[in-house]
Order: sequence, then structure tokens, then C-alpha cells
Amino acid sequence: MSYANAEELLAAIQPESGGTEVRDPATGEVVGRVAEATVAELDAAIDTARASQPGWDALGHEERKRLLNAAADNIEANAEALAELLSREQGKPLNGPNARFEVGGAAAWLRAATAYEVEPEVVVDDGETHAVKHYRALGVIGAIGPWNWPMMISIWQLAPSLRMGNTVVMKPSEYTPLSVLALGHVLNQVLPAGVLQVIAGGREVGERLAAHPEIDKVMFTGSTRTGKAIIRSSADTVKRLTLELGGNDAGVVLPDADPAAIAEGLFWGAFINTGQTCAALKRLYVPESIYDQVCQALVEVAAKMPMGPGLEEQNVLGPLQNKAQYEIVADLVKDAVDSGATVLLGANPDEQATGNFYPTTLIGDIDPGNRLVTEEQFGPALPIIKVKDVEEAIEHANALEVGLGASVWSADRAKAAEVASRLQAGTVWINSHGTIDPRVPFGGAKQSGYGLEFGLDGLKALAQPQIING
Repeated sequence: MSYANAEELLAAIQPESGGTEVRDPATGEVVGRVAEATVAELDAAIDTARASQPGWDALGHEERKRLLNAAADNIEANAEALAELLSREQGKPLNGPNARFEVGGAAAWLRAATAYEVEPEVVVDDGETHAVKHYRALGVIGAIGPWNWPMMISIWQLAPSLRMGNTVVMKPSEYTPLSVLALGHVLNQVLPAGVLQVIAGGREVGERLAAHPEIDKVMFTGSTRTGKAIIRSSADTVKRLTLELGGNDAGVVLPDADPAAIAEGLFWGAFINTGQTCAALKRLYVPESIYDQVCQALVEVAAKMPMGPGLEEQNVLGPLQNKAQYEIVADLVKDAVDSGATVLLGANPDEQATGNFYPTTLIGDIDPGNRLVTEEQFGPALPIIKVKDVEEAIEHANALEVGLGASVWSADRAKAAEVASRLQAGTVWINSHGTIDPRVPFGGAKQSGYGLEFGLDGLKALAQPQIING
């Protein structure tokens, strides 16, 4: 079944009465209501997932691939209703690399999970020893998602899990439950009953999911602090974990870069989803020889990008999804300004305005130890730090305890690759930032988490390797 608009889709997932209101971060209007599950209801869902898993696994790879591709078709058939709901709940505009882009990405990543063959691998066959590695389903996967890319990151978690024969119990963020409930509803029009269950709930439900003895692996995207709590809660049952945690990604501009040529790439690297992206560019190191030119080029690009309510087609930047995140961004920018940093653009929010809108902000002449540089702002504010040379930039880039992504910007690809090899990050991009691809493995370094997602590596991470020797 396809839905003509978000209202029709909401009617299919909302409780008939009661529930918790979810509000649009752009307007404050009620988007819909969600029925929050109890811990007992979560336990029942996990029991259902456990009972459903052997039958799902027994279907085999080819039938699971067929069903996942059919589920992707259903996402596409409901794309506009999903995008409209996502825009209203999360705040991101329909256009640009935002709501319609995210829904399209959800379908694409679901299809990507079917694009690889996961065959047994002969490890040794020398006439005396014959050892073969197989990849078996783990069982039941607990998936805990964030509020910034709620649909697409849910797919990153559930698609490889289902492909490998696991069943999934998913808990969305309390800030964006409707988007994920709607996505689950669309998928479950195709998938067998009990294979995928979305359980909206609060902190107690999340903690129970992470610690539950019948959950075989937890996939989590979110803050490093919460990731550490999940590690502790998973210890008693030695759960497998894939954790994509906080990032404070550095960008390093080399002296030979053309400021005008890289400005738009730098902007979208930093401000995609209004800066609310784990692997966004969050601190930019620029050599003093071209510092002023890079700052000016960025200001010219950023000043042209319209910000406003997501359902207005012209906008490409939206509000912060929640007031708590707005306050974090505002506090960090205020600290930078109070320290004497230069406001190149923005930093002047209208406190009386409706919605969690923080203006596109560029901050220059900032100390590398300022909190706006060393703490993840997760919003539309970019500090631009002046450095003497590349060595100083590398030192600052590697100084923090996180390392999700990084980027190098240069006209000389070989030189950029050499610098990239010295940056401590799970992914380093050259002349772009945050451009992920479902074929390319993705995961963090240091306290930005561990485990790989995407591609064949991501599929194997949702399986138990078994060696048959003999």
C-alpha cells in the first residue's frame, strides 16, 4: 500500500488515542503522537524476534535479497509521504541533501545490502588441512538509532542485519520516533511478521535493549558517552557491538588549494543537515598564506544558503532538531565570541523567533583550544583555525580523543594522500568531506567507536564466523 501524504502515513502508525506529542522543531506545531512502549512490551518484542529468526534465516540469501529489494521498492512508492513526515519531525528541508535525499538513500542502502554474495571462504586447502570459513546469522540484533538521520541510519543498521539472517528490534530516538515507525511500517508491508519490530520508548527501554540477554548484537549510533554505557551494559552477556560514536572531524587545507574551488565542498562538508551529522566537518585548519581567501570564499557561499521551515521548497538549511542541541550550539559560539574570536557570519540568533533556528555561523581567528574547536558542536557553526603550516594542522587535527572522519583539501592529490595517511581517523576524504558510499566500509577510530558498516565488511560484521576444519 502506498500513502499519498504524511497525514495518511501518520494515521497508520499513531495510537487511536493518547500517546506523547511530537512537535515540529521549525514551527512548534504538533506533528503527531507516539505510543511509548514499556519494558515489558520490549521484552515481548524480543521474544517474537527470537521465535521468528530461525524461519527468516532458513529462507536463504536469495529469498531474503528478493524481499529486501521489494521493501526498497515500497520505500520508493511512499517516498514523498516519508520525506514530508521526516521534514516535519526532524526539521530538515525537503530539498538539498536533506529529507528527499535521506529517503532515497534509505532505499539505495537497502538495495546495497543485497548486492554482495557472502560465500564460504576456503582458508587452507593444502592436501592435509581443509578449513572453510562460513558466515552464520548471529540471532537477534538490537538497533538503537539517532535523531539526525533517523531513517537512513536505521536502514544502515537493519538492512545488513536482515540480509544475514538476523531479526531486528529497533529503538528510535525519543526525538524522532515517528519517522522510524513509519519506515518500519512501510518495510513490514513486505517483510514477514516478526522479522523487524520498531519499539518507541524512553531511556529505560534503550537500556533494557542494550542489556537484554536475548540480544546477540547491539548496533548503536550516537554519543560517545552513551556508547560507553552500552559497552558496560553489554559486558555480562559479551554482546557483539558496532558503535558509531561522536565525531569532531578536522579538515586540513593545504597551501596549494584554490579557495574559490573548494569553498562549496567545504560548506556542505560542514553544514549538511544543518551541521547535525556525526561525520560532518567541524573544525577547519587553514594555512595563514591563504587564510583570508578561504574565509572570504566560505562566507560568500554560506551567505547564499536559505534557512527556514523544511516544507518550504526553497530552503536547504533547517532548524536544530531539539532545543537542547540549540543551547549547546549557542553556548559554544558565545564562548568563542567572548574569547575574542571574529564573527565572519551569523552568531546572532533571534531569540524571539519561532523554532530552533540558529543562523549559519562562521568563526575566524579562534584559538585552537577554544571549546568551539575541541567540543563537538553538532550544529551550523564552523570554527576556522589559522595555522603556520601543515605540520601544525596535523598536530591539532590529531590532538582530540575522537577520530570518525577527516579531510584534506589540495590541488595535488598525491600530496593530499600523504597528509591523509597521517591523520588519525576512520575515513579521510580528499577534496570532499562526509561523502559516504554503500560500497565503501565506514567506521571510527579512537573514541569515535569501532566496527565497520557498509559493503561486504558491513555484512560480515552482522554474522558469526564459523570455521569448519576437516
